[in-house]
Amino acid sequence: MRLSLGKVVLMRFKALVRFCLMTILLSPALAAAKAAPLKLVAFGDSLMAGYELPAADAYPAKLAAALKAAGLDVVIENGAVSGDTTADGLARLDWTIPDDTDGVLLELGANDALRGVSPVETRNNLKAMLDQLRKRGIPVMLFGMLAPPNMGKDYAEAFNRIYPELAAEHGVSLYPFFLDGVITDSALKLSDGMHPNAKGVDRLVEKTLPDVQSFVHTLKPRAK
Repeated sequence: MRLSLGKVVLMRFKALVRFCLMTILLSPALAAAKAAPLKLVAFGDSLMAGYELPAADAYPAKLAAALKAAGLDVVIENGAVSGDTTADGLARLDWTIPDDTDGVLLELGANDALRGVSPVETRNNLKAMLDQLRKRGIPVMLFGMLAPPNMGKDYAEAFNRIYPELAAEHGVSLYPFFLDGVITDSALKLSDGMHPNAKGVDRLVEKTLPDVQSFVHTLKPRAK
């Protein structure tokens, strides 16, 4: 049975109308999904949390602003807690980092070194965090730390190799020393001689930005 030309035209017109309606209905959802920014969590201690600084001067806030200025649509949650050791970080990892996190900036270990925690324990805690995040499918950028000179040569050698070795073993991005460019400049630190001041945070952002940008470019948005 052959359809008349008029019926064929009518059927095609109805199909076109249905397609247009579906496109109109789906467009807002597709646009929203495309526009959703990447969500990072800055997971660390006081160095990342912004110790004694306004929230706007903390590393996560200033880094997010720098990434935005570079054309990257990223939001960064400040999940850092002053005083945290790697053991503390491991204990709160699951409830601090939501499942919709697209990437984690992991900076922990400074307090371990200051307290003389065994490098073996520090390594095991960091490894456990990397393992857990990998199982959850959340990429990580690891920020390294160096032991203070007063801990002695043997301790420093064991501690300092933790970060590059773990990064290589787990295939994660590594920024070798988070305080590079700040630790030796008193003008960039608070009066305690340890934590970065607002200018110090600016220096940290400037130094780490290229590496963080490279990390962000590897990320794919997770289902929200």
